[in-house]
Amino acid sequence: MSEVTEPVSGKLVIISGPSGAGKSTVVQKLLGNCDLPLQLSISATTRKPRTGEQNGVNYHFLTQEEFAQKREDNQFLECMEVFGRGDWYGTFRHEVTTGLVAGKWVILEIDVDGALSVIDERPDAITIFVHPGSIEELKRRLQSRGTETQQSIERRLEVARRELAVINRYKHEVINDDVDRAVNEICEILKQTGD
Repeated sequence: MSEVTEPVSGKLVIISGPSGAGKSTVVQKLLGNCDLPLQLSISATTRKPRTGEQNGVNYHFLTQEEFAQKREDNQFLECMEVFGRGDWYGTFRHEVTTGLVAGKWVILEIDVDGALSVIDERPDAITIFVHPGSIEELKRRLQSRGTETQQSIERRLEVARRELAVINRYKHEVINDDVDRAVNEICEILKQTGD
């Protein structure tokens, strides 16, 4: 009689936090520097690609109609309209499932609302809230980007205050005051969780 073994399964990792906290930079460095089988889930969006962005690499770029159909077909683990601009973002279920079945640690770099909806469905997820340490530092970072109006910055700060209020829904908190230090801390959290 042959022995039946359970398939090796990966882990779901959610990294989120306020806009301007440096999540993308941290995640990119984490993928290159942490010796775990990490895989970034590529989000879908209805927004137009920015210069240099590639479909299937930075995002899965969809039309409003394509996105709406996939939403109706329950193909998203989470999805929502972000910042009230009419653009939708979402995480494909199949992309997450495929990675987990392959034994990958699938990273979702998503906003806080998206994270909370995934946490409700997947309480086993490793959840990490990344922020710069204070609203003042976040404001400084958003202003130094030079890409947004003062009104847009104020709107993002208002959202950030609401997001910081739900930090207790996450299992881990990492202050991104130094990218390399934050990356090392997240890698250690993941390694300890995997033991």
